[in-house]
Formats: sequence, structure tokens, C-alpha cells
Amino acid sequence: MRKIILILLPLLLIGCGGRKSNNNEQKSVQKTHFRRVMPPMQASPEDQFSYMVEHYWDKFDFSDTLFIERVDSAEMALVFAEYISNFVGPYNGEPVKRLMQRASTSRKMLDYFVAMSEKFFHDPNSPLRSDELYIPVLEAQIASPYYDEYEKLAPQYDLALASQNRIWQKANDFKFTTASGRTSNLYSVKAELILIYINNPGCPMCRDIQAQIESSALLTELIASNTLKVVALYPDQDLALWKAHPLPKEWINGYDRGCQVEKNRTYDLRAIPALYLLDRDKKVLVKDSTSIPQIEQTIVQLSNS
Repeated sequence: MRKIILILLPLLLIGCGGRKSNNNEQKSVQKTHFRRVMPPMQASPEDQFSYMVEHYWDKFDFSDTLFIERVDSAEMALVFAEYISNFVGPYNGEPVKRLMQRASTSRKMLDYFVAMSEKFFHDPNSPLRSDELYIPVLEAQIASPYYDEYEKLAPQYDLALASQNRIWQKANDFKFTTASGRTSNLYSVKAELILIYINNPGCPMCRDIQAQIESSALLTELIASNTLKVVALYPDQDLALWKAHPLPKEWINGYDRGCQVEKNRTYDLRAIPALYLLDRDKKVLVKDSTSIPQIEQTIVQLSNS
């Protein structure tokens, strides 16, 4: 978890932490700290976990806006990441919903937690990026009486996009055109598992993801047996670039003619590459990921269930 914090701190210290302090204020900043809750020592590990999910923020005074002005940004980033990493997980939005309800005591407090949540859950570079956790944050903004109708336009837009292709729901269909000129669509692809790989050939991280897929013993075996089919989608318009970088012949490789995915906002193209793992019914098992180990782990868990 501390590794995650080291990745996130450069992002979090911009715009969502305590105010900047001069030398005269440094002492007061150092005296302000988050008070942690401790679980009942005699409880079972399962009960201790449940207790922390419910009570992690009990000693935090959500009415004290002075605290968020004086507390160290790095400390609160650590506190927030600890809560999400250890007691929430990437798909459980209910604790975040309750947290945002408690943070809605004032505009200032709500803005503080919205800004921190945005950096964790919405920034393309965050390893904790998760639409499932970001959705209750957006819903809190939209429901808040502190924001006017114009301030709610951005969260409404983000909510509409985040609500697409949710975990355990069916993925949106899309059309693609192959190099031969043949047009097909996602729902015509039949396999036990489908890996959507939204990519751009000019992207270094895309090349890295491709290499990881090709070097994965598990994925290679599943592709060879037709248990897993990779649908690679190029969502942009530079077809010369796309044709100059062919993908493995075992993959289904197509481009989005007319950039319909972007126009219709059926998938979030804010960060590329993006991986979506689907089951045979096109239900989403992994959403908007860049982690091949996460894909592999999900497949193994599915096979063991």
C-alpha cells in the first residue's frame, strides 16, 4: 500500500491537500493529525475488518473545516489510501457513498473529499482508479445543494461515462472494421472469455501491454484453445499508423470507422490502453484495466469458482 502512496503523492499534493504554509505556520501544521480508530482487540479478524469498514472515520470531525486547512496533505493521502486499499476494495462503492454523505456537512468539506477522490479514482495514472468507487462521489456532487446547475454539468457528464460497462453488467457493443475491410461487432465474437484491448500503436504503454499479453503463459494457452479471444480496437483515425503496426494474427484486430465509440461515449477513451475482460455473455469481469496480472487472477478465480 505504501508503494501506491509513493506513486500517488505527486498527483495528490496538487489541488487536494492542505493549504501551503509559510515557516511561521509550520508548527501548527505539524500539530494537526488524523486520529485513527482501533478495532476491538478480542474480535476475530473478520469482525475487526467489518468494524474498520464501518468506523474508520469515526474520530474525524467532518464539521471541522479548520482541520483540513492545517493537516498535512501527504498524511491525509496515506489515510485515504489505507482506507480504500485495506477496507474497501476496487468494486465496493457503498463505503465510499457513506463517506461522501458524512463529508457533505459543508461545501468546503465536500470539495476536499471530492478532490482527493478524483485523484485516487479518476486520474488515469492512479493505480486505484475505479469507476465503481468514483460513481458515489459524482452522485454526491449532483445531489448536493452546495453546487448550482452549471457546477453539476461536469459530474453529470463523468457519471454518464462511468456508468457504462459496469462490473457484472453487459458491455456495450461496438462495430469494428478489419484490415481486409470486413465489418463486424463485439457481440458476434463467441468465446468463453473475451479480452477487449483498446489501443493506439504509437503508445509506448500499449506496446508494453501487448508484450505482456504475448508473454503470459495462461493467456497464450487460452488463446490457442480459443477459450479466450482478444478483440483489439483502434479508436482513432490514422489508419496508416494502425496498418503499420500489425498485431498477432490470432487476435481480432479492427479499427473504429468514424470513431463511433468516442462520439457515442460507449467506452471511456480518456486513458489508452484499456483492457476489459468479458465472460461468454459479454458481462464485464474487469473494467478499464492496464494490469495483466489482474486479468490473469480474475480468470484463475473464475475457473476455481
